[in-house]
Order: sequence, then C-alpha cells, then structure tokens
Amino acid sequence: MKGNYDILVIDDEKVVIDSVIKIAQLENYTIDFSFEVNEALEKLKQNEYQLIICDIMLPEIDGFQFINLLQKINEDTPIVMTTGYTTIENAVKSLYLGAIDFIPKPFLLDEMLSLLKRGLKYKSLLNQKRNNSTNNIIVSCPSKYFRLGISCWANIDNDGSVLIGATNFFIKSVEPINKIELLENGEILTQALTCAKIISGEYVHNLYSSLSGRIIDVNKLLIQKPEIIEKDPYFEGWLYRIIPHELDYERQKLIPCGSDR
Repeated sequence: MKGNYDILVIDDEKVVIDSVIKIAQLENYTIDFSFEVNEALEKLKQNEYQLIICDIMLPEIDGFQFINLLQKINEDTPIVMTTGYTTIENAVKSLYLGAIDFIPKPFLLDEMLSLLKRGLKYKSLLNQKRNNSTNNIIVSCPSKYFRLGISCWANIDNDGSVLIGATNFFIKSVEPINKIELLENGEILTQALTCAKIISGEYVHNLYSSLSGRIIDVNKLLIQKPEIIEKDPYFEGWLYRIIPHELDYERQKLIPCGSDR
C-alpha cells in the first residue's frame, strides 16, 4: 500500500532537510526525504507526493538529470529546485527544464512557506486540468506568447518592446489576491529573478520575470485594482512593458505558448 505525503525533499545536507521539515510542520504538511536521487526514485515508486523539493548539487546525479528522469517515467509531481550555488543560469535552466520554481539557499521562513503553499496548489490545479474539471479552469496563455516555466509570460510587440505578465496558472495558485507590489519605470528586470510581489492573505508570493530589460511602462491600475489580474491576466492584467536587453539569447529559454495546445 502506497504512503501519501505532501512533500518529498531531496538534499544531501541534513541541515537543509531538517529546516524544510520544521517549516512545513508549521502548516501541518507531511514530509518525506531522501539524501540522494536513486533512493528518491524508489520512494516515488512506493508513495504518492504532491510536491518535490530537490537540490541541484547532488552526489552521482544532479537535480537537472533528476528532472529528466521524472519526465521519462511520466512522473508529473511538481518540482522546485534549490541550491546554495545560486546563479541566473541555474534558475533559468531549472524553469526551462520543467521545475515550477527555484529557491536559493539559505531560504527565509516566509519564502519557503509561500512556496510550499503555491507548490501544493499547483498539484491540485494539475489534477483538475488532467481530469477536465469545470472548477478553476486553467486558461493557457495566447499562442503567440512565450513563457518561462509556468508562471510568467512575454508578448513580443512589432516595435521590439515586450509585455510581461503572470500566467493564469500562477494566479490561480495564489488567489485571492489582496495586493500587488510593482517596480517603477526605468528599473531593470532580470530573467528568472523577482519582478513583482503578489500578496494573498498572510503570504507574499514572488513572481519572476520572463525576460531581462528596462521597464518603460507599468500597469499601475493593478495597484488600485489587483482583481484585474485574476479576471484577465493576459491582456488587461499585464505588469510591465520593457525594452529587452538580450532578446534573441533569452528567448531560446522561453517556451512558445502555442506548444501547450
């Protein structure tokens, strides 16, 4: 008989596993753990998990290879990557390969709590989508858009500027939204780093940017009426218009939304 857990943590550092366990217990989440990938794969055969948190730097097989192995065995449990060797490249690669999020170590308590809540909601949304549930219907981003991971999108205009926003999938994982904190005109976005903070109740959720660039316009209407992004995340609910810095290079790490259909 399979065991059921909320979260599987894979890390070769006991102090990290202990830290995640203590944080998860604050919300009464059930935790299982493994110090290496092969053991984790065996546990996945024996148990059901709603979320996986995996370190990139592991003995024998790294976290990126682990993502590939999960895809080969058709394991669709959402995975979050974490590492103490934080680089933009690691974050982008994690999201491009299929991780739902990336969190650097050492992480803050509030950061991990919001990530766990969001990650567990992702699994519920995936189940609804797979079962064609009429509840909380997930709307894919328009086919001409691009996305980084499953949380943020980019719409490249004919004049070379780019609109940046949050996917319906991300919005449904954090709603109801009480407040949105945005950056100002002239500030610089970096691909895969936080571009906005979405507040829902006691949780603050970081939304990362799909591309790097300089902000030339901010949708300040969202500050006054955050509910707009819940109703229309792909059009009226855009966050920024930017002048991209390395569009041709960074677009290679984006996924065409047309491929989701």
